[in-house]
Amino acid sequence: MEPQDIGFTRAPIVAPRGDTRAAQAWRHLHRAASERYRSGGPFAWHFARGKLKHDPVFRAFLAHSAIAPGSRVLDIGCGQALLASLLAECDKLAAAHRWPASWGTPPTGTHYTGIELMPRDVARAEQALVDLPLRPHLMCGDLRHTAFEPCDVVVVLDVLHYVDLAEQDDALARIRLALRPGGRLLLRVGDPAQRARFWISRWVDHAVTLARGHGAPPTAWRSLAAWHDALQRLGFTVHPLAMSQGTPFANVLLVCNLQREARR
Repeated sequence: MEPQDIGFTRAPIVAPRGDTRAAQAWRHLHRAASERYRSGGPFAWHFARGKLKHDPVFRAFLAHSAIAPGSRVLDIGCGQALLASLLAECDKLAAAHRWPASWGTPPTGTHYTGIELMPRDVARAEQALVDLPLRPHLMCGDLRHTAFEPCDVVVVLDVLHYVDLAEQDDALARIRLALRPGGRLLLRVGDPAQRARFWISRWVDHAVTLARGHGAPPTAWRSLAAWHDALQRLGFTVHPLAMSQGTPFANVLLVCNLQREARR
């Protein structure tokens, strides 16, 4: 199925006052999705629980119907594949008729493929997700060299700045080719215009990268205008959505829709 057209703005996600059903649904979803990672040990479970609870992007995907039912989802830099676990819990919540009306259409019946550079993260994901009815396809690979499968939605969260600008452009072009007409790229990037928050984002990024044994990778940043121009040249319409609420970071989610009449 083709992703739905939705109007995105820079405004943060604010649940309607009194929308207790959405709040209850989200608490259930992030707890259930993270619980699956207990089998991978304390680190896997605590990371999943903290990331799903506090990173606003996961709730944004649901609140804005960013992933349509039946979509083939490609998650580049997927880590422990938390999105796959969350989507599986969405299936259960919708089947129980507990999906909040304010969130629109639930992302049921999705097919998930994840690409991750770190073998340990892939191993944790495989262990946690082994019993899912729709088994995700997980690959250990470098986004610069791994082939991208045909898909309806591509998710890239805080990843492209780890490669240089030419490699970013190459990855975006290959994403464009992998997406079917009417497909969608969900790309989260840092906004250098938010100077203080942006430097906090960079400091935390380097600290986490060093702690995980990567060393200090080169980073290549673009302004939001530069991202918009690069994506527009590939045939995307781009809608920015603020994605740092509740955090000290300068994150923006770029919702990039490919025209249905687009040709490869």
